[in-house]
Amino acid sequence: MASVKKSAPTRRPRAPAPGRITLLDIAGHAGVSRATVSLVMRDSPLVAKGTRERVKQSAAELGYVYNRGAASLRSRRSLIVGVSITDLSNPYFAELTAAAEMGLSRVDRMALLSNNNESVEKQDSFIDTMREYNVDGLIICPAIDTPVASIHRLNALHIPFVFLSRRIGGVKADYVANDNVRGIRMATEHLLSLGHRRIAMICTSTRTSTGRERLRGYMSALRNAGLPIDPDIIFGAAPTRKNGMEGLLKIMTLSNPPTAAVCFNDITAFGVMLGLNRLGMRIGHDFAVVGHDNIAEAGLWLPGLTTIAIPLEEIGRQAAQMLLDRINDPGREPQQVILPPELIVRESSGAR
Repeated sequence: MASVKKSAPTRRPRAPAPGRITLLDIAGHAGVSRATVSLVMRDSPLVAKGTRERVKQSAAELGYVYNRGAASLRSRRSLIVGVSITDLSNPYFAELTAAAEMGLSRVDRMALLSNNNESVEKQDSFIDTMREYNVDGLIICPAIDTPVASIHRLNALHIPFVFLSRRIGGVKADYVANDNVRGIRMATEHLLSLGHRRIAMICTSTRTSTGRERLRGYMSALRNAGLPIDPDIIFGAAPTRKNGMEGLLKIMTLSNPPTAAVCFNDITAFGVMLGLNRLGMRIGHDFAVVGHDNIAEAGLWLPGLTTIAIPLEEIGRQAAQMLLDRINDPGREPQQVILPPELIVRESSGAR
Protein backbone atom coordinates (compact mmCIF):
# COMPACT_ATOMS: atom_id res chain seq x y z
CA MET A 1 0.00 0.00 0.00
CA ALA A 2 1.35 3.37 -0.98
CA SER A 3 2.12 5.66 1.90
CA VAL A 4 0.33 8.99 2.12
CA LYS A 5 2.52 11.95 2.91
CA LYS A 6 0.93 14.25 5.42
CA SER A 7 1.26 18.00 4.84
CA ALA A 8 2.70 20.16 7.64
CA PRO A 9 -0.06 21.86 9.66
CA THR A 10 -0.51 25.60 9.19
CA ARG A 11 1.01 27.53 12.10
CA ARG A 12 -1.50 29.47 14.08
CA PRO A 13 -0.99 31.99 16.87
CA ARG A 14 -0.63 30.32 20.22
CA ALA A 15 -3.95 30.22 22.04
CA PRO A 16 -3.80 31.65 25.54
CA ALA A 17 -4.35 29.44 28.51
CA PRO A 18 -7.68 29.85 30.31
CA GLY A 19 -7.74 32.69 32.83
CA ARG A 20 -6.19 36.13 32.84
CA ILE A 21 -4.48 37.19 29.61
CA THR A 22 -0.78 37.87 30.13
CA LEU A 23 1.93 39.62 28.14
CA LEU A 24 3.28 36.16 27.24
CA ASP A 25 -0.09 35.25 25.72
CA ILE A 26 -0.04 38.39 23.59
CA ALA A 27 3.56 37.69 22.56
CA GLY A 28 2.62 34.20 21.34
CA HIS A 29 -0.43 35.51 19.49
CA ALA A 30 1.49 38.34 17.79
CA GLY A 31 4.64 36.29 17.12
CA VAL A 32 6.96 38.59 19.04
CA SER A 33 8.90 38.42 22.30
CA ARG A 34 7.43 39.23 25.68
CA ALA A 35 9.92 42.08 25.98
CA THR A 36 8.54 43.63 22.80
CA VAL A 37 4.99 43.44 24.14
CA SER A 38 6.13 45.09 27.36
CA LEU A 39 7.69 47.97 25.39
CA VAL A 40 4.49 48.43 23.39
CA MET A 41 2.38 48.55 26.56
CA ARG A 42 4.68 51.27 27.93
CA ASP A 43 4.39 53.25 24.67
CA SER A 44 8.11 52.95 24.04
CA PRO A 45 9.31 54.61 20.81
CA LEU A 46 11.79 51.74 20.32
CA VAL A 47 9.17 49.49 18.68
CA ALA A 48 8.47 49.82 14.95
CA LYS A 49 5.02 51.08 13.98
CA GLY A 50 4.00 47.86 12.22
CA THR A 51 5.00 45.70 15.19
CA ARG A 52 3.29 48.05 17.59
CA GLU A 53 0.01 47.83 15.67
CA ARG A 54 0.23 44.04 15.45
CA VAL A 55 0.79 43.72 19.20
CA LYS A 56 -2.11 46.05 20.01
CA GLN A 57 -4.37 44.16 17.62
CA SER A 58 -3.48 40.89 19.35
CA ALA A 59 -4.14 42.42 22.75
CA ALA A 60 -7.55 43.63 21.58
CA GLU A 61 -8.48 40.25 20.07
CA LEU A 62 -7.49 38.43 23.26
CA GLY A 63 -9.36 40.89 25.49
CA TYR A 64 -6.28 41.97 27.40
CA VAL A 65 -6.84 44.44 30.25
CA TYR A 66 -3.82 46.46 31.40
CA ASN A 67 -2.99 45.68 35.04
CA ARG A 68 -2.39 49.20 36.32
CA GLY A 69 -1.95 47.98 39.89
CA ALA A 70 0.95 45.73 38.94
CA ALA A 71 2.50 48.47 36.84
CA SER A 72 2.17 50.84 39.78
CA LEU A 73 4.02 48.44 42.04
CA ARG A 74 6.83 48.17 39.51
CA SER A 75 7.19 51.89 38.82
CA ARG A 76 6.02 53.22 42.22
CA ARG A 77 3.79 55.56 40.24
CA SER A 78 0.01 55.17 40.14
CA LEU A 79 -0.47 57.74 37.33
CA ILE A 80 -3.46 58.97 39.37
CA VAL A 81 -3.87 62.51 40.72
CA GLY A 82 -6.47 63.58 43.26
CA VAL A 83 -8.35 66.81 42.50
CA SER A 84 -10.18 68.47 45.39
CA ILE A 85 -12.62 71.22 44.36
CA THR A 86 -14.80 73.36 46.62
CA ASP A 87 -18.17 73.65 44.86
CA LEU A 88 -19.00 71.90 41.60
CA SER A 89 -22.48 73.44 41.58
CA ASN A 90 -20.73 76.71 40.73
CA PRO A 91 -20.11 76.79 36.95
CA TYR A 92 -16.73 78.47 37.50
CA PHE A 93 -15.45 75.53 39.54
CA ALA A 94 -16.99 73.05 37.09
CA GLU A 95 -15.14 74.71 34.21
CA LEU A 96 -11.96 74.95 36.30
CA THR A 97 -12.17 71.22 37.10
CA ALA A 98 -12.59 70.37 33.42
CA ALA A 99 -9.53 72.47 32.65
CA ALA A 100 -7.49 70.70 35.34
CA GLU A 101 -8.59 67.27 34.09
CA MET A 102 -7.63 68.21 30.54
CA GLY A 103 -4.24 69.38 31.76
CA LEU A 104 -3.66 66.11 33.61
CA SER A 105 -4.62 64.02 30.59
CA ARG A 106 -1.91 65.82 28.62
CA VAL A 107 0.70 64.52 31.06
CA ASP A 108 -0.82 61.02 31.09
CA ARG A 109 -2.46 61.27 34.49
CA MET A 110 -5.95 60.18 35.51
CA ALA A 111 -7.95 62.45 37.84
CA LEU A 112 -9.91 61.27 40.89
CA LEU A 113 -12.30 64.05 41.86
CA SER A 114 -13.71 65.22 45.19
CA ASN A 115 -16.30 67.98 45.62
CA ASN A 116 -15.50 69.01 49.19
CA ASN A 117 -18.38 71.52 49.31
CA GLU A 118 -16.33 73.89 51.49
CA SER A 119 -15.91 71.19 54.13
CA VAL A 120 -12.46 70.91 55.71
CA GLU A 121 -13.41 67.52 57.18
CA LYS A 122 -14.38 66.15 53.78
CA GLN A 123 -11.21 67.57 52.28
CA ASP A 124 -9.07 65.88 54.96
CA SER A 125 -10.90 62.59 54.41
CA PHE A 126 -10.20 62.80 50.68
CA ILE A 127 -6.51 63.38 51.37
CA ASP A 128 -6.44 60.23 53.55
CA THR A 129 -8.18 58.22 50.83
CA MET A 130 -5.79 59.45 48.16
CA ARG A 131 -2.88 58.38 50.33
CA GLU A 132 -4.37 54.87 50.48
CA TYR A 133 -4.57 54.86 46.66
CA ASN A 134 -0.91 55.91 46.47
CA VAL A 135 -1.73 58.82 44.16
CA ASP A 136 1.14 60.60 42.46
CA GLY A 137 -0.04 63.94 43.84
CA LEU A 138 -2.92 66.31 44.53
CA ILE A 139 -4.37 69.45 42.98
CA ILE A 140 -6.29 71.33 45.67
CA CYS A 141 -8.62 74.30 45.68
CA PRO A 142 -8.71 74.54 49.48
CA ALA A 143 -11.99 74.74 51.34
CA ILE A 144 -12.87 77.88 53.30
CA ASP A 145 -11.04 78.08 56.64
CA THR A 146 -8.61 75.27 55.78
CA PRO A 147 -6.03 75.32 58.61
CA VAL A 148 -2.34 75.38 57.87
CA ALA A 149 -2.04 72.07 59.74
CA SER A 150 -4.11 70.29 57.09
CA ILE A 151 -1.66 71.32 54.40
CA HIS A 152 1.40 70.58 56.53
CA ARG A 153 0.10 66.99 56.72
CA LEU A 154 0.68 66.69 52.98
CA ASN A 155 4.32 67.62 53.44
CA ALA A 156 4.64 65.17 56.32
CA LEU A 157 3.12 62.44 54.13
CA HIS A 158 5.41 63.41 51.23
CA ILE A 159 2.45 63.91 48.89
CA PRO A 160 3.23 66.44 46.12
CA PHE A 161 0.49 69.04 45.67
CA VAL A 162 -0.42 72.25 43.88
CA PHE A 163 -2.86 74.94 45.00
CA LEU A 164 -5.43 75.76 42.34
CA SER A 165 -7.30 79.10 42.29
CA ARG A 166 -7.01 79.56 46.07
CA ARG A 167 -4.08 79.41 48.47
CA ILE A 168 -3.51 79.22 52.22
CA GLY A 169 -1.63 82.02 53.95
CA GLY A 170 1.53 80.89 55.70
CA VAL A 171 2.09 77.93 53.37
CA LYS A 172 4.88 77.98 50.80
CA ALA A 173 3.59 75.81 47.96
CA ASP A 174 3.12 75.66 44.20
CA TYR A 175 0.18 77.80 43.13
CA VAL A 176 -1.65 78.52 39.86
CA ALA A 177 -4.42 81.08 39.56
CA ASN A 178 -5.94 84.02 37.79
CA ASP A 179 -4.76 87.52 38.77
CA ASN A 180 -7.74 88.34 40.99
CA VAL A 181 -6.50 91.77 42.06
CA ARG A 182 -5.99 92.85 38.48
CA GLY A 183 -9.30 91.38 37.33
CA ILE A 184 -11.55 93.28 39.73
CA ARG A 185 -9.43 96.40 39.33
CA MET A 186 -10.05 96.22 35.57
CA ALA A 187 -13.77 95.76 36.15
CA THR A 188 -13.93 98.77 38.48
CA GLU A 189 -11.79 100.92 36.18
CA HIS A 190 -14.12 100.07 33.30
CA LEU A 191 -17.06 101.49 35.26
CA LEU A 192 -15.00 104.53 36.28
CA SER A 193 -14.19 105.17 32.62
CA LEU A 194 -17.93 105.32 31.92
CA GLY A 195 -18.36 108.11 34.45
CA HIS A 196 -19.56 106.17 37.50
CA ARG A 197 -18.36 107.41 40.90
CA ARG A 198 -20.63 105.44 43.25
CA ILE A 199 -19.66 101.85 42.50
CA ALA A 200 -20.76 99.05 44.82
CA MET A 201 -18.91 95.79 45.45
CA ILE A 202 -21.42 92.95 45.78
CA CYS A 203 -20.58 89.71 47.67
CA THR A 204 -17.16 89.96 49.24
CA SER A 205 -15.49 87.66 51.75
CA THR A 206 -12.14 87.72 53.51
CA ARG A 207 -12.31 84.00 54.31
CA THR A 208 -10.60 82.98 51.05
CA SER A 209 -7.53 84.29 49.26
CA THR A 210 -9.70 84.93 46.19
CA GLY A 211 -12.10 87.10 48.18
CA ARG A 212 -9.33 89.12 49.78
CA GLU A 213 -7.59 89.67 46.47
CA ARG A 214 -10.71 90.75 44.60
CA LEU A 215 -11.69 93.18 47.35
CA ARG A 216 -8.16 94.61 47.21
CA GLY A 217 -8.49 95.13 43.45
CA TYR A 218 -11.77 97.04 43.93
CA MET A 219 -10.35 99.28 46.64
CA SER A 220 -7.16 99.89 44.66
CA ALA A 221 -9.12 101.15 41.64
CA LEU A 222 -11.16 103.57 43.76
CA ARG A 223 -8.10 104.90 45.57
CA ASN A 224 -6.24 105.41 42.29
CA ALA A 225 -9.23 107.45 41.09
CA GLY A 226 -9.14 109.56 44.25
CA LEU A 227 -12.45 108.19 45.51
CA PRO A 228 -13.27 107.19 49.11
CA ILE A 229 -14.02 103.62 50.19
CA ASP A 230 -17.63 103.56 51.40
CA PRO A 231 -18.37 100.43 53.49
CA ASP A 232 -22.12 101.04 53.04
CA ILE A 233 -21.89 99.95 49.39
CA ILE A 234 -19.66 96.93 50.04
CA PHE A 235 -21.96 93.95 50.58
CA GLY A 236 -20.30 90.99 52.28
CA ALA A 237 -21.83 87.57 51.63
CA ALA A 238 -21.23 84.24 49.91
CA PRO A 239 -21.22 84.71 46.11
CA THR A 240 -24.63 83.32 45.11
CA ARG A 241 -27.54 84.51 42.96
CA LYS A 242 -29.69 84.95 46.05
CA ASN A 243 -27.10 87.03 47.87
CA GLY A 244 -26.42 89.05 44.74
CA MET A 245 -30.07 90.01 44.48
CA GLU A 246 -30.38 90.71 48.22
CA GLY A 247 -27.23 92.83 48.18
CA LEU A 248 -28.51 94.94 45.29
CA LEU A 249 -31.90 95.46 46.92
CA LYS A 250 -30.24 96.50 50.19
CA ILE A 251 -27.83 99.08 48.75
CA MET A 252 -30.57 100.60 46.59
CA THR A 253 -32.42 101.63 49.78
CA LEU A 254 -29.59 104.03 50.71
CA SER A 255 -30.22 107.75 50.50
CA ASN A 256 -27.31 107.99 48.07
CA PRO A 257 -27.39 104.67 46.19
CA PRO A 258 -24.69 103.61 43.74
CA THR A 259 -25.12 103.77 39.98
CA ALA A 260 -23.08 100.66 39.24
CA ALA A 261 -21.79 97.46 40.83
CA VAL A 262 -18.77 95.27 40.35
CA CYS A 263 -19.57 91.72 41.47
CA PHE A 264 -17.40 89.03 43.03
CA ASN A 265 -18.32 86.63 40.23
CA ASP A 266 -20.79 86.13 37.39
CA ILE A 267 -23.22 84.17 39.56
CA THR A 268 -23.46 87.17 41.90
CA ALA A 269 -23.92 89.48 38.91
CA PHE A 270 -26.86 87.39 37.70
CA GLY A 271 -28.50 87.91 41.10
CA VAL A 272 -27.86 91.66 40.86
CA MET A 273 -29.49 91.71 37.43
CA LEU A 274 -32.50 89.83 38.79
CA GLY A 275 -32.77 92.44 41.54
CA LEU A 276 -32.66 95.26 38.99
CA ASN A 277 -35.42 93.59 37.01
CA ARG A 278 -37.50 93.35 40.19
CA LEU A 279 -37.01 97.10 40.75
CA GLY A 280 -37.98 97.85 37.15
CA MET A 281 -34.54 99.31 36.37
CA ARG A 282 -32.94 98.94 32.94
CA ILE A 283 -29.65 97.06 33.13
CA GLY A 284 -26.90 99.00 31.41
CA HIS A 285 -29.02 102.19 31.32
CA ASP A 286 -30.27 102.92 34.84
CA PHE A 287 -27.59 100.81 36.51
CA ALA A 288 -24.36 99.21 35.26
CA VAL A 289 -23.20 95.70 36.21
CA VAL A 290 -19.86 93.93 35.75
CA GLY A 291 -19.14 90.33 36.77
CA HIS A 292 -16.03 88.18 36.98
CA ASP A 293 -15.07 84.76 35.50
CA ASN A 294 -16.85 84.85 32.09
CA ILE A 295 -18.63 81.54 32.60
CA ALA A 296 -20.52 80.25 29.55
CA GLU A 297 -23.84 81.64 30.79
CA ALA A 298 -22.54 85.24 30.89
CA GLY A 299 -22.90 85.79 27.16
CA LEU A 300 -26.40 84.28 27.05
CA TRP A 301 -28.14 86.75 29.37
CA LEU A 302 -30.21 89.62 28.05
CA PRO A 303 -28.50 91.97 28.22
CA GLY A 304 -25.16 90.19 27.96
CA LEU A 305 -22.96 90.45 31.04
CA THR A 306 -19.78 92.52 30.91
CA THR A 307 -17.24 90.45 32.82
CA ILE A 308 -13.62 89.44 33.34
CA ALA A 309 -12.46 86.38 31.42
CA ILE A 310 -10.09 83.92 33.07
CA PRO A 311 -7.67 81.73 31.02
CA LEU A 312 -9.06 78.52 32.51
CA GLU A 313 -7.49 76.11 30.02
CA GLU A 314 -4.05 77.59 30.63
CA ILE A 315 -4.59 77.45 34.40
CA GLY A 316 -5.39 73.73 34.10
CA ARG A 317 -2.38 73.08 31.88
CA GLN A 318 -0.03 74.95 34.19
CA ALA A 319 -1.36 73.20 37.31
CA ALA A 320 -0.83 69.75 35.79
CA GLN A 321 2.66 70.58 34.54
CA MET A 322 3.64 72.17 37.84
CA LEU A 323 2.52 69.07 39.73
CA LEU A 324 4.50 66.84 37.36
CA ASP A 325 7.56 69.04 37.94
CA ARG A 326 7.05 68.72 41.70
CA ILE A 327 6.73 64.92 41.45
CA ASN A 328 9.95 64.70 39.46
CA ASP A 329 11.83 67.17 41.66
CA PRO A 330 10.35 67.19 45.19
CA GLY A 331 13.04 69.49 46.57
CA ARG A 332 12.72 72.40 44.17
CA GLU A 333 11.56 75.84 45.31
CA PRO A 334 7.76 76.44 45.15
CA GLN A 335 6.55 78.28 42.07
CA GLN A 336 3.64 80.63 41.54
CA VAL A 337 1.95 81.26 38.21
CA ILE A 338 -0.50 84.17 38.16
CA LEU A 339 -2.19 84.48 34.77
CA PRO A 340 -3.61 87.74 33.36
CA PRO A 341 -7.39 88.13 32.88
CA GLU A 342 -9.23 89.98 30.10
CA LEU A 343 -12.12 92.43 30.14
CA ILE A 344 -15.09 91.28 28.03
CA VAL A 345 -17.43 94.21 27.33
CA ARG A 346 -21.11 93.45 26.76
CA GLU A 347 -24.35 95.39 27.25
CA SER A 348 -24.77 95.18 31.05
CA SER A 349 -22.21 97.89 31.77
CA GLY A 350 -23.79 100.35 29.34
CA ALA A 351 -20.69 100.65 27.19
CA ARG A 352 -22.38 99.14 24.12
